Amino acid sequence: MSARTEILDRLRSALHDAPAAGDIPRNYRHESGKAEDELIELLSDRLVDYKAGVSVVDEAGVPVRVAELLGGAPSYVVPDGLDERWTALAPGRMVDSAEDPLSVAQLDAAGAVVTGSAAAVAETGTIILDGSPDQGRRAISLIPDHHICLVRARDITGVLPEALRRLDATHPLTWISGPSATSDIELERVEGVHGPRTLDVVIIR
Repeated sequence: MSARTEILDRLRSALHDAPAAGDIPRNYRHESGKAEDELIELLSDRLVDYKAGVSVVDEAGVPVRVAELLGGAPSYVVPDGLDERWTALAPGRMVDSAEDPLSVAQLDAAGAVVTGSAAAVAETGTIILDGSPDQGRRAISLIPDHHICLVRARDITGVLPEALRRLDATHPLTWISGPSATSDIELERVEGVHGPRTLDVVIIR
């Protein structure tokens, strides 16, 4: 028997004896079991590790914090479904919508973008946008150099399976884990290559 034939016979035998996919135990976690305060603390810790800014405020404090983060930027972008009250203290608002989208040049010239979010995963420090009216087109969260993302505490999940149950896979999902960053061949970190250089997350209790 040739070596090739022997190897093939062993593979056939192994495949024949392998358990069916349905028989393989699935022991991964579906729930984290963490309370809201624990989820906020864990998400904040992960985001800080990724060099994102994090603020935790109540809803009444959102307009003040957003205005502080914008820092007097002459203009910033919001999707047309974002609650106007959240940017009420910051002049220079430019609204982007599917019916009247801003140009790439306008997005590039804007000082920042302010969006909502669909869900967040505390364990991985990931924020997910799904193109809903308060989040808008993917382009608006990728072209401006500063992204201010509003995350409601009730939308923070502990582990990924919890977040997936909240999402519609037919929507254009954008997964964000910190500001855009990459490293070159010498491991020099470069920020802002694939998206915003600065990410500020405002968690709303």
